[in-house]
Amino acid sequence: MRGSALRHQQLGVFHTFISVVASVGVAVASSVGLMLFWVSSAAADNDAAFTIGNYPVEAQAENAVAAKKKALKEGRDAAFRSLLKRLVPVTAYSRIARIKQTDATAFVDGVSVRSERNSATEYIASMDFSFRAEEVRNLLRRQGVPFIEEQAPTSVIVPIVREGANASTRTDPQWIKTWQSLDLKNALSPLRIEPLKPVVHVDTIRMALGADSNAERILATEYQSERVMLLLADVDKKAKKINVTVVGRDGVGPIHWTRSYRLVDGDVSYTLELVAVVTLGVLEGRWKALKVEARGGVAALSSPTRDVSLQVTFSGLHEWNIIRRKLLETPGVEDVTINAVSARSANVVLSYPGGGGSLAAVLLAQGLNLMQSGNVWLLAMRY
Repeated sequence: MRGSALRHQQLGVFHTFISVVASVGVAVASSVGLMLFWVSSAAADNDAAFTIGNYPVEAQAENAVAAKKKALKEGRDAAFRSLLKRLVPVTAYSRIARIKQTDATAFVDGVSVRSERNSATEYIASMDFSFRAEEVRNLLRRQGVPFIEEQAPTSVIVPIVREGANASTRTDPQWIKTWQSLDLKNALSPLRIEPLKPVVHVDTIRMALGADSNAERILATEYQSERVMLLLADVDKKAKKINVTVVGRDGVGPIHWTRSYRLVDGDVSYTLELVAVVTLGVLEGRWKALKVEARGGVAALSSPTRDVSLQVTFSGLHEWNIIRRKLLETPGVEDVTINAVSARSANVVLSYPGGGGSLAAVLLAQGLNLMQSGNVWLLAMRY
């Protein structure tokens, strides 16, 4: 089945395309009472990325029971490999080799069936595989494999088709269904699929393709989101290809990306499914590249997590709240314990990949100065 094969490759085979985009420079674009408390990193509160949803499984065997058992096992292992490729930056995919053969059984948190059908010797289904987030994190950390689990803000994508440069653009209902069948909710770059609205005229599309900022404002208003992308597929049957342009804004920032796809056996629907799979991978690759840069690069993410003791100094409550918020919102910071808070200082213990040296470089970009003094790191606002 073509569709099933593509879905299995959603974050795998097409990482070559993703790496091209991910390698492009990406710009890094409540008060709590003063008391002892512990908090995990913000990302740990959101484990959505550890679920591989709507995953296709199929197998054949001597009977229906054996076919289902085989499909479940193979599907679970394949979904686990897809999870690893979702979380790990493209530039570190080679490091997955050391763990991709790991038995996924111990990491599965739950399996649910969305749809299924079977015959006397075959089983076909679509399933959700949820994996134990903390166990997966620990596996990656033990093996020194960097990973990103924080999801981007949800973006809107509007897939439209045009057959010929002078033809009108339209929404292809089948392509919309293809997009909706992908695991968009749990992706690192979650998407909301919308049809082309009648109020979005051809002039607006032309303006968007020409990088006119007025088009971005119009689309933001019509789709009620600051992050809207048009995905235009120009079908050229004579040249046997589809030219694709993604333009607008996603969770990383402005995007204007183009690629051509060969029409596979002249099958437009199949090629459009390929376009959807690759495009989702590209958007996730952009987000991972942004987060890797913000956290000091792959080397910093690969370093083992180490405890760091901080002596924080500040001028008053307002400044302390700013420092505390920046610490808690820094990706990679975990297991934060705050105690011994006075009017001008606080003792903080946390863990961070690579320890204090790696953390200092990241905090510097946030206006915080972290310097080592013996076994203690001194943290203050940078003036």
